[in-house]
Amino acid sequence: MDAGLKRCLAAAGLTPKGKLVPLSGGDIAAVYHLTTDRGDVVVKHDAAERLAGEAEGLATLAAAESGLVVPEVLAQSEDWLVMEALEVASRRRDPAALGEGLRRLHRVTGEAHGWHRENACGRTPQPNAPLADGRAFQRERRLLPLAEACQARGLLDATLRGRIEALAHGLEAWLPNAPASLIHGDLWSGNVLFTSRGPALIDPAVYRHYPEVDLAMLTLFGSPGAAFFEAYRDGAPPDDWPRRETLFQLYPLLNHLLLFGGAYRDAVERAVSRLEIDTP
Repeated sequence: MDAGLKRCLAAAGLTPKGKLVPLSGGDIAAVYHLTTDRGDVVVKHDAAERLAGEAEGLATLAAAESGLVVPEVLAQSEDWLVMEALEVASRRRDPAALGEGLRRLHRVTGEAHGWHRENACGRTPQPNAPLADGRAFQRERRLLPLAEACQARGLLDATLRGRIEALAHGLEAWLPNAPASLIHGDLWSGNVLFTSRGPALIDPAVYRHYPEVDLAMLTLFGSPGAAFFEAYRDGAPPDDWPRRETLFQLYPLLNHLLLFGGAYRDAVERAVSRLEIDTP
């Protein structure tokens, strides 16, 4: 076992009782299960900056008192993060509890969109310097930087990048500014666990922005179901949801294009085309 991990465990009063067992889902960082004298833990090995952002994000989500389960950070060193292991109970899925908890989380708001530090969405650095206007934040901190990065790697041509830039500069024409909600920031289905204690959130990339960011990520590759939306919306859909859903899926689609390659280009173009049709 790595000496740095041993020191990290010892600082938390944890003694390993077995070997590191790799867990699935470690495409970005190495993730392991470990049995200790105080129970099972999850261990993550990654770049120090990403781990620090994740640890802070977990603490922030826990402090929001949304009713959602958040794993406790037990120990942290420069390149190791040790968290409590959650008992997954897939037969106890409760999408309504997830919806209600996410609604409580999004009620925690601030004046500025962004965060006081940069973090990462996958391997992609996520600039979070705060802006008072959410439209400007979505444009300057999300869409334009990723469009530029994708073109620099040959994943977007100049025409499609120009279309994205035109949409980004036109947000003020249809998207109202709004208070900035605390959001998970990378809420795809793999970052939601249904545990014996209720729905849980893992692997956050927190900042403050439009709450539909989390909703759109949940629907990008599937749907959390009618019970989730009934609980989250309390029977009332958000204003202009289909268009907002498409807008806030564009950033993660660009990120997938950047991380995983050209297979996502068509999805990016389809999202752009839908927004162009919906926005005169």
